Amino acid sequence: MTIELVNEADAEALAAIYRPYVEKTAITFEYQAPSADEFKDRIRHTLARYPYLKAVEDGKILGYCYAGSFKERTAYDWSVETSIYVDMDLRRKGVGRQLYQALEDCLKQQGVTNVNACIAYQEAEDPYLTKDSYYFHDKLGYHLVGRFHQCAYKFGRWYDMIWMEKFIGKHEDHQKPFIPFSEIDKKETD
Repeated sequence: MTIELVNEADAEALAAIYRPYVEKTAITFEYQAPSADEFKDRIRHTLARYPYLKAVEDGKILGYCYAGSFKERTAYDWSVETSIYVDMDLRRKGVGRQLYQALEDCLKQQGVTNVNACIAYQEAEDPYLTKDSYYFHDKLGYHLVGRFHQCAYKFGRWYDMIWMEKFIGKHEDHQKPFIPFSEIDKKETD
């Protein structure tokens, strides 16, 4: 398996991985699965500022991850929100761990200090949501920092949302500038 930079030609494969999460789970709170064209726009928008990576084996995309703005104001440049989706049939096989490690490596080059994950959560698991995402992030060193109760409604049920955070860089009194991903040498991620 290799970790590579996503490009717009990957949009259809990424949309196919994401679609069952939208249609069958409360892991994402989107109601309609985005089209491949919408994925192209998301890829283009993300890569201007942040990494968007895929795990590939024998020419097949197994999963993907990316970072996005935590908040739009400049003071938040050193903090990002992460997202990851792995083919549902390939979960718990180490794909996610390798993707996130590569993502963190890219983000460190950009000067990012904080990675944050917004995760759907419920005390009692149900047919649409397990605690797998919470456990995955916990194993990777993320810590629970906040919870919003019954803030999202999907499949006729209310769901909570938690925030988990991990420090990947040093917080300085005179922080070095954030470097947009488009200005990082891509050879290091291929």
